[in-house]
Amino acid sequence: MKVKLLMVGKTKENFVEAGCLNYRKRIVHYLPYEEQVIAGLKNTKNMASAEIKLREGELILKHLQQGDTVVLLDEKGREFTSEGFAGFIGKLMNTGTRQLVFVIGGAYGFSPQVYARADHLLSLSKMTFSHQIIRLIFAEQFYRAMTILNNEPYHNA
Repeated sequence: MKVKLLMVGKTKENFVEAGCLNYRKRIVHYLPYEEQVIAGLKNTKNMASAEIKLREGELILKHLQQGDTVVLLDEKGREFTSEGFAGFIGKLMNTGTRQLVFVIGGAYGFSPQVYARADHLLSLSKMTFSHQIIRLIFAEQFYRAMTILNNEPYHNA
């Protein structure tokens, strides 16, 4: 299975980028993993949030392939423990998922069209995080899931 993290907008925080790079290097020891950034929209000050979501949604949809299994990181999504998340990933691996794409939207969330394309919604917490910092939290939790699936000590170390 190949995994992609698709994100709207660049991060402005060096520590987020450094942390994501650290986990990306670890994750690729388990499976093909890539992070792809969709450039954020420009000149949005006079745009309504619905218009921003619509335009970002069009960009997201262009980056998805027909056979992709799409998981949106969304506050309305299903919550897991770390073990439960690992089980979710393991189940997708065992059912023949070829490419699993996790999507982090922009600050206003996703358009209805992106929700319609999604196979799953995932929430990493009941708390609200910036769409910047959630990248690092996701990368750490995905790495943790890989170590759980491989019975490695990281999870309890």
